[in-house]
Amino acid sequence: MTNLNINFKKMLKETKFNAARIIIVGFLCVIIVGTLMLMLPVSSAKGQWTDFVTALFTATTSTCVTGLVVVPTYAYWSLFGKVVILILIQLGGLGIISIATGVLIIIGKKINLKERRLIQESYNLDTSQGVVLHIIRIFSGTFAVEGIGAILYSFRFIPKYGVAKGVWYSVFHAISAFCNAGIDLLGDNSFMAYKGDVLINITTMFLIVVGGIGFIVWWDILKNIKNIRNKKYPLKKFSERLSLHSKIVLTVTAIAIFGGAILTFAFEYNNPETLGTLKTGEKILASFFQSVTLRTAGFCTIDQAGLRNASVLLAFFLMLMGGSPMGTAGGIKTTTVALLFLDVKSVVTGKNATEAFKRRINRDNIKNALAVMTMAISILMIAVIALTFTETGSLTKICYEAFSAIGTVGLSMNFTASLSLAGKLIIIVLMFFGRIGPITIVIALARKRRIDQHIKDLPEKKVLIG
Repeated sequence: MTNLNINFKKMLKETKFNAARIIIVGFLCVIIVGTLMLMLPVSSAKGQWTDFVTALFTATTSTCVTGLVVVPTYAYWSLFGKVVILILIQLGGLGIISIATGVLIIIGKKINLKERRLIQESYNLDTSQGVVLHIIRIFSGTFAVEGIGAILYSFRFIPKYGVAKGVWYSVFHAISAFCNAGIDLLGDNSFMAYKGDVLINITTMFLIVVGGIGFIVWWDILKNIKNIRNKKYPLKKFSERLSLHSKIVLTVTAIAIFGGAILTFAFEYNNPETLGTLKTGEKILASFFQSVTLRTAGFCTIDQAGLRNASVLLAFFLMLMGGSPMGTAGGIKTTTVALLFLDVKSVVTGKNATEAFKRRINRDNIKNALAVMTMAISILMIAVIALTFTETGSLTKICYEAFSAIGTVGLSMNFTASLSLAGKLIIIVLMFFGRIGPITIVIALARKRRIDQHIKDLPEKKVLIG
């Protein structure tokens, strides 16, 4: 811990390192250490050395909370290897800055002003005051929700697997679900055996959604509930008191979940390979589960390879969108999609500004959203084209794999294990890019923003569009 403290402080002293660069370097360090741990004979069930690429792929999919695997987690890895994977999932879900700060708090080190500003920058907070409390809340909230999930899972897993294994399975899947990792120990068919189990489905969806909406939204909701209980304002004022960020996140999340479920139900209703053979109640449950898990979770209760083309296109959209900022999910984020939609709406309706919930959206936010979308689609297209040269599978399977990787979803049409060496490396890059996020990479590579006087003095011209 002393070494970690020294290294963390040393990193902070380097003026070249901003929060974005520390996040990227931190994730790379965790992946490298995880890779080395998973290569050891003690990590495999057969006690043999694991090749570098397999270990790297597994460490990346765990740290980037994706869920795509080239070897079956339940069979290939030993208990030690599975514990390493679980630790990587938790580290990846909480984030590097949170973990480093948490360690400093635990060992009793005071968080100085520069470190507070780093935390403020990484979480996009308005002020550096209260950032330590913010980190403590993230940890306490995470472990509380994961604990609740583990308890609920135990009602199914303990009777089936016994106390020791049942508790282990409950904890593993609660953390994996909350962190939106989608890595499971249940076999090749994920949660398909539980497609009609209300407890397992609701618990898993609850964990995925809570983890995916972001830590900031949690506390905004809890703060408002507390204020209502203290009678600072009536219940009817609840939605008004939420921040604009929370309103957008909750609105888009609700639309994505219900819209995705309705469309999945309609597209797959009589498809014998997915929902066709299920009872009506099970179809509804499976449709909602599919809608939730597509936005970066990776568990499944229906066979992804059996989806109809319409459902595949729906999956592409939901996987690319992902979860929300400051959460455990990947993708370009719900707020990015919302801002781009609202900007298009403002153009169509002839408005000079983009607005939401009676608030005007900052133009820099719109530019960042456009940059995120453009970068994600560009990298996705390059990756898909590259995969068509390295892999022999159908374009649908290749696209599904690529969208799943960049969205850190983890769903596959039974294609991951058959990837070539080059294909695995491409997917590894996509998973890392998807977890870090386009905007983080841009900030990490960019120099400090400055206003160039000569650009301001240049004459402004219009360009024909469309």
